Amino acid sequence: SAYSRVVDLSQLLSCSQLELEIAYRILHTLGQCAGYQELERCMTDSAIKVSRRDKVLEVVLDRPPANAVDAKTSRELGKVFEDFRDDPDLRVAIITGAGAKFFCAGWDLQAVTDGENTRSDFGIGGFAGLQELPNLNKPIISAINGICCGGGLEWALATDIIVSAADATFAFPENRAGIIADAGTLKLPKRIPYHIAMELLLTGRWFDAAEGHQWGLVNEIVPADNLMSRVREIAAQIASGPPLVREAIKEVVRLTETMAFQDAMHKLRREEFSSIKRLYGSEDQMEGARAFVEKRDPVWKGR
Repeated sequence: SAYSRVVDLSQLLSCSQLELEIAYRILHTLGQCAGYQELERCMTDSAIKVSRRDKVLEVVLDRPPANAVDAKTSRELGKVFEDFRDDPDLRVAIITGAGAKFFCAGWDLQAVTDGENTRSDFGIGGFAGLQELPNLNKPIISAINGICCGGGLEWALATDIIVSAADATFAFPENRAGIIADAGTLKLPKRIPYHIAMELLLTGRWFDAAEGHQWGLVNEIVPADNLMSRVREIAAQIASGPPLVREAIKEVVRLTETMAFQDAMHKLRREEFSSIKRLYGSEDQMEGARAFVEKRDPVWKGR
């Protein structure tokens, strides 16, 4: 069995991805992972590594062994994304996991056995800081570097573009742990064909990056060694565009998700979205028109 093969943390590396995920969840739940307590004592206070590249924020979840998220980490992530939202100098964010095996394994089941539950304080953005963060009108890209399951897949679904390493794998295995993938259950049937989404939610089966791309869940698949360079290229392309337009697209998509088409068009025409009001009549709108007529690249100011 998977758990009998795992005696200490060093042996995790010899397991297959599926065995690794099963072992991680079983051992976290039963508290039988020799060396895990020592690992926790050795962990630094911050499991989040943040860096800026010009106008792009990179957020790396670094919480070994599986980049799982507990309430404390979730609150920290929420603060990171709140600051990103409110920083006028940042235009795009990238999220990824540290290491090569896990993007994010979701909710830390060790924390659950220690008393965390669905009513715990996960911070301003909800679980992992993103899925409930209000008024987030800046694009975020997921760089899926390994196993992406449960709340980790929900974290990716909260972003706008998903680029995956070729060897990444995905699943919503919550039903095996006796819980529901709450955000996943709400979002997945809206992102991919209904019957496929229901199969994945009800069975908890794993699928690879190629299948995720087939169903439109994954935008692009790249070799693992090229993942971050490709994601940074996409982020730079988006960051070089008009910031007011990006914000308007995000707000309109977010706020009209449950609206009838005619109702949404009515609100657009009446400029009832705050980002649309800022866009139309702005310096950037006029600059875009002038640059087109003058056959030159526009200079965006964000106003």
